[in-house]
Amino acid sequence: MASRYLKWKHRDVQPEQAVELTPRQKWANWWDYHKWYVLLGVALLALAIYLGSKALGAGQVLPDYQVAYVGSTALPEETATALESALADLGVDCNGDGQVVVCVNQHVIGDSSGQGAVYNYAISTKLMGDLNACYSYFFLLEDPVAFQERYQILRRLDGSLPDETASSDDSCSLSWSQCPVLRELPLGEYTENVLGQEIRGDSQELLSSLSVARRGFWTEETCSYPNECDALWDAITRGSNQ
Repeated sequence: MASRYLKWKHRDVQPEQAVELTPRQKWANWWDYHKWYVLLGVALLALAIYLGSKALGAGQVLPDYQVAYVGSTALPEETATALESALADLGVDCNGDGQVVVCVNQHVIGDSSGQGAVYNYAISTKLMGDLNACYSYFFLLEDPVAFQERYQILRRLDGSLPDETASSDDSCSLSWSQCPVLRELPLGEYTENVLGQEIRGDSQELLSSLSVARRGFWTEETCSYPNECDALWDAITRGSNQ
């Protein structure tokens, strides 16, 4: 009598029949093995599209005109916004995006001692980046003589370029009060909170102590839309006693 072991050893084993998967089952099986590769690829593609759109300026509102304010205290936000809006009304749509946008870039340089020196260095670096990249064509200055002595970058009022060896040149700027167009801009009031107290002031009065100037260019490099910027300069200085 054959043992159970021999019966098991010599049993008739039938090969398993291959199971034909449905298209849905094939897809589920493929997705189970490859889903992380797919998700990673989608994430990398989305990142590339985002970085590309940022580099090309897609979805961003690009300014038609840029103004560099250089002073010891920041302009109130309401004053800066009102100035941007008022100047935009005098300009044209330079980049063809359907709107006129003016951007005031504030460079606040204060106390140069102690920790203020580190802050001023950062602001000066930002300002040099503005100047080197030719972003700002217009300048709103607290001390135009000191600014010109340091940077020698402003154009004379007659349109000529300043001599790089000149120590200073008052004819490179106009005081705000010399320009009737600027004096009549509807800038309204501003509100600031100083030491817990709310202080209100007139934006025109605040800006009246500043001077306006424009950028000069010595090489082929220039700001965006130089002809339109020249036209806006002529508009805001019309009637001034240069």
